[in-house]
Amino acid sequence: MSEAAKERVYSEAEIVARLERDLPKWRYENGWIRRKYKTHSWKSTLMVINTVGHLAEAAWHHPDITASYAWVEVRLMNHAAKGVTDKDFELAKKIEDVVQWQPGKEGGALEGTPPTDQRFAYVKYD
Repeated sequence: MSEAAKERVYSEAEIVARLERDLPKWRYENGWIRRKYKTHSWKSTLMVINTVGHLAEAAWHHPDITASYAWVEVRLMNHAAKGVTDKDFELAKKIEDVVQWQPGKEGGALEGTPPTDQRFAYVKYD
């Protein structure tokens, strides 16, 4: 039995419920789980794309990405399984944790980007 054949594909109702519970900024549409990240500039957009790319390559599970000057949309669906599986939810959670990370809010030595200086603006956190 192939690896893809073993993967559980979730129903639309299960996907929506799990997104509401675990990934409230993500949505289900046309067979994909999706999230749009707003950025402040092309430089920030490229950093988000590279972050998503790194996480996806390390996980060996690859999203579809669409981007413009001030946003990146990430879409996940397990192509081999032809639906949304645990791989999609797990990669979405990792992407969410890394892209939305704000070190300045955690305390410690890492301050994070200056919130009052737009020259250093990065992701529009939500």
